[in-house]
Amino acid sequence: MMRNRRVVIVGAGFGGLQAAQSLANSGADVLLIDRQNYHTFVPLLYQVATGQIEPEYIAYPIRTILRRFSFNYRRQHHKPQVQFLMAEVEQIDFSGQIVKTAKGAIDYDFLVLATGSRTQFWGVSGAEEYAFPMRSLEEAVALRNHIFSCFEQAIQESDAAKRQQLLTFTIVGGGATGVEMAGALVEMLRGCLRWDYPSVGFGEVKIILVQSGDRLLVEFPKKLGNYTYKKLHQLGVEVYLQTRVSQLTEGFVHLENEEIIPSVTVIWTAGLEANLPGVSEELPVAHKGKIVVHPTLQVLEHPNVYAIGDLAYVEKNGKSLSGVAPEALQQGVAVARNIQQQIRGKSPKPFNYFNKGRLAIIGCYSGVGKIGAFAFTGFLAWLMWLGVHLVYLPGYRSRLLVLLTWLHTYLGSDRHVRVILSSKTMNVQHRPADLPYLQESR
Repeated sequence: MMRNRRVVIVGAGFGGLQAAQSLANSGADVLLIDRQNYHTFVPLLYQVATGQIEPEYIAYPIRTILRRFSFNYRRQHHKPQVQFLMAEVEQIDFSGQIVKTAKGAIDYDFLVLATGSRTQFWGVSGAEEYAFPMRSLEEAVALRNHIFSCFEQAIQESDAAKRQQLLTFTIVGGGATGVEMAGALVEMLRGCLRWDYPSVGFGEVKIILVQSGDRLLVEFPKKLGNYTYKKLHQLGVEVYLQTRVSQLTEGFVHLENEEIIPSVTVIWTAGLEANLPGVSEELPVAHKGKIVVHPTLQVLEHPNVYAIGDLAYVEKNGKSLSGVAPEALQQGVAVARNIQQQIRGKSPKPFNYFNKGRLAIIGCYSGVGKIGAFAFTGFLAWLMWLGVHLVYLPGYRSRLLVLLTWLHTYLGSDRHVRVILSSKTMNVQHRPADLPYLQESR
């Protein structure tokens, strides 16, 4: 009997997970690989970092997501059609069609690269050592620990300069994540921090947002960026436009205009770059290290390899896609369809992104949005942002818990996640024994 075609998907972010789900009933054997056994809902990481929601609410087990798509197939064939492997990909051999991991070598007929992005520090000296990125659940929890530790130390600090240094929070990057973080810090100050640390005056705390461009939220229309600037200014956030960070040292932010900001907390949201795993040959790359792909999302010179999400350079109307979750989700569906087309002996079709609109939350019941030609601001945009993210959050339990937490936060102006956890992490060795793909020859 001829075996089923094997599809290996590397990365369980929005795009990779969607591709696996869309291939569940395709007749192909699908293996999804990720270094973590959970899917992180990245848009809500900033709420974990600011103590609004528990980390577990936005981390959903990958096996739980996949099992409902393989249930019927498992009953008929006594094995799941979509399997998951928790492993770190070390090397991809395109000529041999093999994915090498610490757990073994896995061969493939089709490969989907969906490894996402990583923080880009733009060569700024000291940024990697002293700044707090926010791309993973561990980084968000570390930042939360640090923020609350700063307040604990500040109330015991008698030196005014050191106290101010502890109470100054600098955000580098004026995109959606930087704006969301600034607004969330303001909400914290007006709520739980005011009650927990009554000796800290509201005027003592500085929130500074540094943006290299001439406006905030460059992915939105200019008037929405101007509205965001004015709103943050009203909330007490100091916004530095057309300002670049030249260097970070311990406890200080050095700007290119020679100004120095005393701050022990630097939150880096200034940019991302493609997180390409080790490969056997050089691939053509574009801006931010993204892989150049055909309109069908196939990697150049490798028709059985696809790249999606933050890893792929895709243009629409002459401009690169911005790398938001809806783009990755649609690409996951498109790649699954194209792989099925190839299995049937047909040609894959070009990917066409349908832009449903953009939303960004500022905080304190305000936000901005653009749907089609309609741009809007204020409470409506804020409410729509909450609703959209609640719908896309995986798992009914997570949605219910997040909804209840939001009601508690916004109606009671309080945040219950204020514990400072140990920064030590566990390194658990995981060795699956139930996957037939490991060390299997073609």
